[in-house]
Amino acid sequence: MRRPSAGVLRRGSPWFGQLGLSTVSAPAPEALNRAKSLFAVIPDYPEPGVTFQDITPVLADPEGLTTLAEALLAPFAGQFDLIAGIEARGFLLAGAMAGLTNARGGSAGVLTIRKAGKLPSPAAKVSYELEYGSAAIEAPDVLRPGHRVLIVDDVLATGGTIAACRELVTELGAEVVGATAVMKVEALDGEKIAGEVHSLFSC
Repeated sequence: MRRPSAGVLRRGSPWFGQLGLSTVSAPAPEALNRAKSLFAVIPDYPEPGVTFQDITPVLADPEGLTTLAEALLAPFAGQFDLIAGIEARGFLLAGAMAGLTNARGGSAGVLTIRKAGKLPSPAAKVSYELEYGSAAIEAPDVLRPGHRVLIVDDVLATGGTIAACRELVTELGAEVVGATAVMKVEALDGEKIAGEVHSLFSC
């Protein structure tokens, strides 16, 4: 019997509860340290006083990208049907994570969480506060009741973006099984707003 995609999964399906299963395990500490060494740290961007943690160099490195995907996925194996990537770097992480899950025996799709105004017909919209201003995010009309969603972003700062994503997913009837991020800004204590977030590094 052919396994359905996450987009058509329904409760009662013999595959329900099996998506997201894979042999993905946490990478070695040495691999994580190597990935972290590739980060670009940019002070006073996008505004004075804000330090930007840029993971772009890691995304361009095959070994580093695989390491990040493994580390972000490992605590959540078997728990999700969709990986919600928050625009824009979250898209790339979610794609890598879903691809790795699918390659190693699981099955997962990607949910793209867009900045407001980027979708022609959004299913829902949530506004939130950022470290350096305010913004809003929207979700496409692909979530259905019963979907289990893992949220991923590159940086956990104030927690507003991930909190808004949780609200967005829940509003559309799906379940948030967890949230994960590459970097956590300790001084901003973003988990007070975002809830528990599995992060790989802190600064």
